[in-house]
Amino acid sequence: MNSVIPTHTLFAPHLLENPRHSSPRADLYTTSNMAGRKRKADSADPEDRMSTSPTASPSTSSRTLPAPLQPRTKRHRNLSATGRPLGLPRLLETLSPADLRTLLTQVCTQHPSIAQEISAIAPRPTLESTLSVLQKYESAFKEAFPFGSRPGSEYAYNRVRSALSNLLDALKDFTPHFLPPNESQTSVGLAYLDAVTNIVHRLPDWDNAAHNRSKDEAYEELSGAWSTVLKEAEKRGGGFQLQFGGWDQKLARHNEHSHGRLQPALDELQRGLGWFGGPGRPTNAPPGMDDRLAVRQQLLSGTYGPQVGVGGGGQW
Repeated sequence: MNSVIPTHTLFAPHLLENPRHSSPRADLYTTSNMAGRKRKADSADPEDRMSTSPTASPSTSSRTLPAPLQPRTKRHRNLSATGRPLGLPRLLETLSPADLRTLLTQVCTQHPSIAQEISAIAPRPTLESTLSVLQKYESAFKEAFPFGSRPGSEYAYNRVRSALSNLLDALKDFTPHFLPPNESQTSVGLAYLDAVTNIVHRLPDWDNAAHNRSKDEAYEELSGAWSTVLKEAEKRGGGFQLQFGGWDQKLARHNEHSHGRLQPALDELQRGLGWFGGPGRPTNAPPGMDDRLAVRQQLLSGTYGPQVGVGGGGQW
């Protein structure tokens, strides 16, 4: 049977090879046109390229991006002023000595235990500090006198009575502090009594005899204080301090200025100095005391002992 069999496979007409080949010029035009479109696509807006996600790039997929920074908050200083009371150290700096003494007195009155503690830890008053306080009282007393008034008049006394009372009260309070056994050094006690006795000497004599009673009482207290310190000085070192300190002359002058109101203290001093063969030596001394006093006097003067010749061949 003779049939017609095609010698090639049937294909769709559009898949068949186009017998018309495109010219090289057409291919060049097509390639150039494609390159132009590619450059146009590459020249897109940089902002559009930046808006694309960086994770799409394979070069950044393996990198760890830094964490976003937290917004910095500005710290504001608190400039608002608020009132508050002063601390105790600054508060005490503003107080005057008088205000501070008043405050301490009130606190000690309300709390006796605090008063005992302050007395225990407070510095011991010295002779200089005590005399400085007494001089202030004396200055206040002198300044209280009215101008042009006679010092001993009744009017002047009424004007200075308060200041005079303060001065005498201070003398009465400070004097026991410098007496034995509270004051162990008799030289300090004698120096204090010498100074305060001069203060009492400077007090005026009032026309009214009743007003002079306070001055008389001050002399009586000072006389007893002198006697107490003198007795203690006689026990220490045999009274050498009294013998060579010139206290016999000082106390004699004080007794003269006080019109004999310190005579008991002067008698006590003379009894103490009597052991040195002085004018106050007791007349009823036991037998042999004169010899002992003479020996003591030679010891003090450095003339005790027989005079021995060295080169004359005398007996030893």
